[in-house]
Amino acid sequence: MWAQLLGVERVGATDNFFELGGHSLLATQVISRVRDVFGADVPVATMFDHPTVRELADMVEGAARGLVVPPVRAVGRDRVLPLSFAQQRLWFLDHLEPGSTEYNLPLPIRLDGVLDVAALGAALDAVVVRHEVLRTRLSDDVDGVAYQVIDPPSGIPMPVVDVSGDPDPLSAAERLVAQDTTAPFDLATGPLIRAALVRLAADEHVLALTMHHVVFDEWSGRVLRRELAALYEAFQACRPDPLPPLPTQYADFAVWQREWLAGEALDSQLRYWENKLEALPVLELPTDRPRPQTRSSEGGATRFTVPAETADALRALSRAGGATMFMTLLAAFDVVLGRYCGADDVVVGTPVANRNRAETEDLIGFFVNTLVLRTDLSGDPTFSELLDRVRRTALDAYAHQDVPFEQLVDALVSERDRSRTPLFQVFFNYAMEDPRDSTNLLEQGDGRSRGEVRIKDADTAPRGTLFDLTLRLGDAGEGALSGEIEYSTALFDPATAERLARSLAAVLDAVADDAEQRVGDVSVMSVGEVEGLVRGGCGVELALPGVGGV
Repeated sequence: MWAQLLGVERVGATDNFFELGGHSLLATQVISRVRDVFGADVPVATMFDHPTVRELADMVEGAARGLVVPPVRAVGRDRVLPLSFAQQRLWFLDHLEPGSTEYNLPLPIRLDGVLDVAALGAALDAVVVRHEVLRTRLSDDVDGVAYQVIDPPSGIPMPVVDVSGDPDPLSAAERLVAQDTTAPFDLATGPLIRAALVRLAADEHVLALTMHHVVFDEWSGRVLRRELAALYEAFQACRPDPLPPLPTQYADFAVWQREWLAGEALDSQLRYWENKLEALPVLELPTDRPRPQTRSSEGGATRFTVPAETADALRALSRAGGATMFMTLLAAFDVVLGRYCGADDVVVGTPVANRNRAETEDLIGFFVNTLVLRTDLSGDPTFSELLDRVRRTALDAYAHQDVPFEQLVDALVSERDRSRTPLFQVFFNYAMEDPRDSTNLLEQGDGRSRGEVRIKDADTAPRGTLFDLTLRLGDAGEGALSGEIEYSTALFDPATAERLARSLAAVLDAVADDAEQRVGDVSVMSVGEVEGLVRGGCGVELALPGVGGV
């Protein structure tokens, strides 16, 4: 199991899962496979406390047998197919604000090399046929109860747009992607996926895909790219579809979720969150402007990098603490937020793939859930101690990740505040590339692989944002990290986001150098900023006035 998930040929009995490249998402998949193969229900925290094959085997041997949670099974299509809880929330929001493009997800894929357009179109059609959710729309009955409607298979239009004559073809392609992202979907009439092929040159193209979030998420993007590559290769060589049939579909998951997350199963998980989030504070961010009465979705972004030397030290710190990079980076972000807000109770939202069952790993659909992570900074702990707190909070949250965020809001928020998102206003995500997803659609003539490159918005381009602040971090290659701070332009100026990025970089440098220093002693200013302040304070010397005796 480990070898398959980690992409390595051999794993020793005493090898450490996280030293081999494992992280919390892969740990969840190990536990899912253990449940599927051995019928043993083992908490995901077990992977962190017993991170070798030998230790995990002992825990599996002693675990209770028998599946606590029923498996996802295929159901008949002659019945009403309900929405998943996540779909229901977006369906409601779409009715609240018709025509909103806030939940449009672009997936532009750069294709370099000689392209067989017919094979690509056939491969894309095959993906849509394979995954019912990509030909699903949301309707409602006379009582206003929404349900899924799965349309029969049909081809997806893929018009070719030639921008090769433009002075800057790549910028022209970016503009086309941005325009398509801002075109609304009709959830009731569908389809909820659009495609266009943008030709930059004879051997350079961009496959511009846009989906609505009700049928897609980030994990789905990896599934789509992987399957599209396999199908393209097969069809280009005039071979049949090589992919095995899917035993279940997204609609089956929605039925399973509705049936299982009811009664005691839901109540027991809700009790954890009610206790964990009791008296939840509002994180009072120091904004540049007063908060508007209704939250604005207009946003901007600033980007930064964390050098490989610092990132490698943080990885070593994570391994030493039995934590993941996600936990270490979140702890550092909590330090910055606590200092900026003058708070020792910091609340941040984060996504979780919510694919903790083997039946859902290969499906496209809207599975992603949102977790609320509450960090206690009180007592001026060392950073190592804070990391241990964050580690335990994250593991407990993973163990209770099945409760849909929508259910959590309904249970915990009695009065809605339209000026803020419920429960938290700051979002954090660390995306680690999965080596199994490094597939390419095309090969260069000299045998060198040319990877798929996702086109990103320029820093100055207008964009939507779901939260006051969002921090995204990811591996940038050669050990470095890439970072992006997305911010609400109704609240913050670009300079503020840039200063926040510098503060985070300063904290990461400091804790990478010494994780045993107290959080209160960690500077949120870089050496250059401190020197600038000192130089700026060097003016005319004035004698202090005399102080009379007391």
